[in-house]
Amino acid sequence: MTAAQKRRETGGTRSADRRTRVTVLVALGANLLIAVAKSVGGLLTGSPALLSEAAHSVADSLNEVFLLAALRRSRRPADQRHPFGYGKERFFWSLLAAVGIFVMGGCFSFFQGVEALKSDTEESFGGYVAGLVVLGVALLAEGASLLRAVHQARGEKGKGTAGSAGALRDPALRTVIAEDGTAVLGVTFAIVGMALHMVTGQVVWEASASIAIGVLLVCVAFWLGRDARAQLIGEAADPELSREIRALLADQPEIDSVEALFTMKMGLDSTLVAARIDLVPGLDSERVEEVAVRIKSSVAHAVPEAGEIFLDITDAAAKEAAESPAATGGRGGA
Repeated sequence: MTAAQKRRETGGTRSADRRTRVTVLVALGANLLIAVAKSVGGLLTGSPALLSEAAHSVADSLNEVFLLAALRRSRRPADQRHPFGYGKERFFWSLLAAVGIFVMGGCFSFFQGVEALKSDTEESFGGYVAGLVVLGVALLAEGASLLRAVHQARGEKGKGTAGSAGALRDPALRTVIAEDGTAVLGVTFAIVGMALHMVTGQVVWEASASIAIGVLLVCVAFWLGRDARAQLIGEAADPELSREIRALLADQPEIDSVEALFTMKMGLDSTLVAARIDLVPGLDSERVEEVAVRIKSSVAHAVPEAGEIFLDITDAAAKEAAESPAATGGRGGA
């Protein structure tokens, strides 16, 4: 079974979107409840680690709102102002989520850790037991949300929905897994830091836990932001998909050679395809037009992701096109 057949058997990405929306809503509900509990506990105990985790949960809650917006807005149909559709909205909102993790989570956690190290106030552990209980409940809730997201990712991979790009090609699902994974680690850091602070009486343990949470969030934000940036500025399709399209073009009897092939992801399930091809000799202008239409239809049928297909017919090898993706060409476009 070909990759294209597998993709067609999945029932499309709309059903996957519905599953992702449920996963995001589960994560949002868990983070909202946990954020309130952590904030109350942090304010009552003055624990820097607990306050850092509260900021982490608030950032995650806001980011889930961004992801819900991405799921809704990226499915809007193409219009005159945006002829290629709104698929890249998904990447834009994922970039905002990464910024939110960096600013609201990472920076605040650094601040709390540094302030705790500078503090000379008398140690007080009032409410720390309750704070540890809050973190224990948060660990269970975040773990359940993470298991839900991982289960969906494995299900998508098993069904072939993600194709060659892997089950985490959806930035919304990828962000939820990253958030929940870092939340589990962050809560663990906070629990260890608070427990060691209580046992040793040294605030450095809790301050270190807060700083470690900050480092973790900054690293995750950088990873998510880098990926979203690459897709926003125009990332090529996955190599396997590009090879499949090139092979389909090369198999067409009217095509003598494929001089250049350019692809760009326009959304989660939409790819722009531009190919410069050299046709066999002897085709008149009317026949060339018919051939171009048939080839586009063949590619679109075999590769559903190919939302827009452009063919540039050449009569000689365009070596400069292969060397410079910016060379669009202006000869005989069909």
